[in-house]
Amino acid sequence: MRRLSRHIFAILFVALVVVIVACDGVTRRRPTLKASRADSVLFDVGVAKDYERMRQLADSFEVAGIISPLDANRWRGVSYYHEGHYRMSELYYRKAVECKVENDEDQLSYNKCARRLSELLLVKGDYEGALIVAIPAVKKMEESGIGSDIDYAILLNNIGCCQLNLGQDKEANESFLKARGHYANRWQSDSTSRGFQEAVLGTVYTSLAYINTRRYAESIYWIDRTEMLLGKYRQRHDARVEYFDEYQGRIEIMRAVALQGLNKPDEAAKAYQAFLKTDYSKTGAGHINANDYLVAAHRYAEAADNYRYLDETMEHWGMEPSIDNIQLYLLPKYRANAEAGRRDSARVMGERILSLLDDAITDQKNSATAELATIYDTQGKEAEISQQQAKLSRQRLLATGIALVLIIVFFLVYTLHKRSATQRLTAAHEKLQQAYDQLEEATAHRERIESELRIARDIQMSMVPNIFPDREGLDIYASIEPAKEVGGDLYGYLLMGDELYVCLGDVSGKGVPASLFMAQATRLFRTLATQHMMPAEIATRMNRILSEDNEQGMFVTMFIGRIDLKEGFMDYCNAGHNPPFMSDEQGGEFVDMLPNAPISLWPDLDYDGERMDNIKGRLMVVYTDGLNEAENRSQEQFGDDRLLEMLRSMKDITAKEVVESLRAAVQAHRDGAEPNDDLTIMCLRVG
Repeated sequence: MRRLSRHIFAILFVALVVVIVACDGVTRRRPTLKASRADSVLFDVGVAKDYERMRQLADSFEVAGIISPLDANRWRGVSYYHEGHYRMSELYYRKAVECKVENDEDQLSYNKCARRLSELLLVKGDYEGALIVAIPAVKKMEESGIGSDIDYAILLNNIGCCQLNLGQDKEANESFLKARGHYANRWQSDSTSRGFQEAVLGTVYTSLAYINTRRYAESIYWIDRTEMLLGKYRQRHDARVEYFDEYQGRIEIMRAVALQGLNKPDEAAKAYQAFLKTDYSKTGAGHINANDYLVAAHRYAEAADNYRYLDETMEHWGMEPSIDNIQLYLLPKYRANAEAGRRDSARVMGERILSLLDDAITDQKNSATAELATIYDTQGKEAEISQQQAKLSRQRLLATGIALVLIIVFFLVYTLHKRSATQRLTAAHEKLQQAYDQLEEATAHRERIESELRIARDIQMSMVPNIFPDREGLDIYASIEPAKEVGGDLYGYLLMGDELYVCLGDVSGKGVPASLFMAQATRLFRTLATQHMMPAEIATRMNRILSEDNEQGMFVTMFIGRIDLKEGFMDYCNAGHNPPFMSDEQGGEFVDMLPNAPISLWPDLDYDGERMDNIKGRLMVVYTDGLNEAENRSQEQFGDDRLLEMLRSMKDITAKEVVESLRAAVQAHRDGAEPNDDLTIMCLRVG
């Protein structure tokens, strides 16, 4: 017995050692030293501009557990950003900020990702999306105590620019002042001139934000501050002369535009003369930048002369003739020549714009298709990484399990000498392993599909605004609920001064195809609305573009409105959509509108528009048929009559309360039944 006890003790001791070693392989965290070395390697690869290699290394380091998923996604975002693939960069930065922060290194990476992602969204005009990223990032830094002054400064500056563009002037000013404090801390603690460079760049963005929103008096304060910081930077021993000269030129142009906007033409012209004394004014970029002032001052001939450098400058910047670049650069060149009376040059430019526009639209479609293919390809790569990580974990767990099973089997054989028991145990283990493998395979497949659908839903939801203008005399709110993970409903708005564009639509079909078509329609609406087109012209242009290569025969019903917030009239076009509700003194009715076909069925249609002379004080509700055609368990529809009765009783509540009340009523009507269609509602009232 003593000999047997010693053998049992030895066996149990060996088992304990095996279990400890195996478990250590499963639970140990990535070493900080290895992570730091990996980051150094990735940084060096970035310096060499081998961005494909950077992504391969990020994949390998993540599989080996050397860097976290958050850090791996950050480096993927960095690689695509430096290659100029900003949409892919945005996708990976978004993945990074959605990862769980495990330690201090992850928090630092999170800060960098939030900075870059909010900046990308700000530049493309998605102010609501940028706020959704930047505000929680600042809060996380405050809660964790991990974040540099430059992290705070850039995020707060991004927040301020977004708030200013959304009409939240007071909040924007507070954000800019907080950012200024962090910039000051940065340059005071930095022994190099880098802190002053960052502060100058931040105040330039702030000044431009005020200029672009025509708040010229406020912009003067920030322009003066930019010049003060640039002066401090110039006194540093390591200051770059070319950097100082360029930003001195930018300051003078901003000052000239602001003074012209304040109706001080003499002072504006003086600032422009100061700009002309800089070396920057003689560069291609300087000539193009100078046109901000020349056009504002109606000096169109000089602006037209400067635009001679446009092609060279765009080539230097690596710009393609995309729709955005045509709008930002080629159209102003056309207008400058037209206003200067240079008809031949304007005509040549107009013909060039028309020829490039078709190519740009085709390139945009191809780019979107290629980008989507890349997204799915990267999802497959991520799935492969996850499988490899799971395989490593299974191997470690399997080693532990095998060791324990062998010990138990040996113990039973040694003590009981029952071969049959060993065989039964082995057979049971094999069956259990087979069942586990089958379950694991099914689970991985389901999770992969769910992950792709979640990504598609996130992309779709990022295309519709979920933050609405805080403007006196305007109350607007909307919501969207896809019947599946992704759907085809859409809505949007664009506020430009006293002009408000709104749209709401319903794409034929459901799921991913409908969501892709919805994305095209949403993008086209925003692009055409920025050109101040009438709703009927927007519908006509969208119809011609979306009808091309529409082999699946998809279409979208749509209501498009353009509201003059000052005068109170609304121009609108209804393309085969449900008539909106409009309240009046008797309660309200569904609007009787001209019939137009849905968009994308016939390419040569010209859409008819209409006008309401005064909608001030009236409640307008636009919706998709997921509202009035919602079905309960008995397939009974919600119905137009019930909808009309509810809307007539809601004329004295806010737009958000109207939308939430209708959603609650539909949910109560369904009584647990699955939704049969996407549900989208928009409500607005002009004061």
